[in-house]
Amino acid sequence: MRITVSVTNDLVTDQRVHKVCTTLSQNGYDVKLVGRRFKDSKPLLRSYQTFRMRLLFNRSAFFYAEYNIRLFFYLLFAKTDIYLSNDTDTLPANYLAAKIRHKPMVFDAHEMFPEVPEVTGRKFVKAIWTSIEDRIFPQLKNTYTVCRSIADIYNRKYGINMQVVRNIPPAGQARYTSRFPEEKAQEKKMILYQGAVNLGRGIESMIDAMPYLDDCLFYVVGDGDVLTELKEKVKRMNLNDKVIFTGRIPFEKLPDYTACADVGINLLENKGLNYYYSLPNRIFDYIRQNIPILACDFPEVRNIVAQYGIGILTDNYEPQNLAFLVEKLIAEGKNTAGFEAANADLTWENESQTLLKIMAEAAKEI
Repeated sequence: MRITVSVTNDLVTDQRVHKVCTTLSQNGYDVKLVGRRFKDSKPLLRSYQTFRMRLLFNRSAFFYAEYNIRLFFYLLFAKTDIYLSNDTDTLPANYLAAKIRHKPMVFDAHEMFPEVPEVTGRKFVKAIWTSIEDRIFPQLKNTYTVCRSIADIYNRKYGINMQVVRNIPPAGQARYTSRFPEEKAQEKKMILYQGAVNLGRGIESMIDAMPYLDDCLFYVVGDGDVLTELKEKVKRMNLNDKVIFTGRIPFEKLPDYTACADVGINLLENKGLNYYYSLPNRIFDYIRQNIPILACDFPEVRNIVAQYGIGILTDNYEPQNLAFLVEKLIAEGKNTAGFEAANADLTWENESQTLLKIMAEAAKEI
């Protein structure tokens, strides 16, 4: 059974899609993952096939239009039995190709796309993405998303049966290390943010708290739309020795950074339903490495952090309050029993059973 999986990124840092492709490959599917290639994209070595397209446009509406047009023609002639579309920005191409070729399609909603902060403030852009979902979602049979809250919203709105496959790492031994990849971190406590460096991620709030934390470094591991702006802010505040930006790190190397942290942050701002109901994979990455979490008090995050007692929830992002909470987490140390329970319950091996059932249902349509 051949599956063509498509995303709009360059495949290097996408842990969720890699887990999906690996699981499908290990269960007998012939997988090909399609994305795009940047000038600085790193080489890939995967157990499944990959293909990356070079585009003329890499941002704005021109990018989405070009990518979906090129992806559509690629999928139209691809040797495949099932299409797997990741997120609404690959949906038009997948839906049309599947419709024309009478092939089953599976859809993975990584987020509520029209509700991301980059879209919610732009009425025309939001209206376009919403209209795409309004037109296509009611026709979808095989769908899943990252958390129950988002699934419930889409199910109520479109009368579908969207299921849940959370973005949890595979089971395995956490990496314990006191040595950080960057030598300068060895004598300091480390606060970590990992993931997309985009609007509303709480990174700026943590930067504002750093003048109140004498023996800590704040590592921002990732890349995104506001990276340049945040670097300028750090320079203005004379915090270059306390805030370190690593840029993008391949997900294979990411645990080496995560394991060295003393506190992991997930301080999303309430900039739309997508953030409010999100359950970011960084939460599970912190858990796998037994890192106490300072997190926003949003429903899905609260369900995990509070249930296992593995961090502190807050809706107060004032600099001095964040500094106080970081110091409290460091002083209290790790809730060993809580992390043991969380790591036993939350595994990709458990979560992926839903994925395999959805694929089996799609295969019946062939």
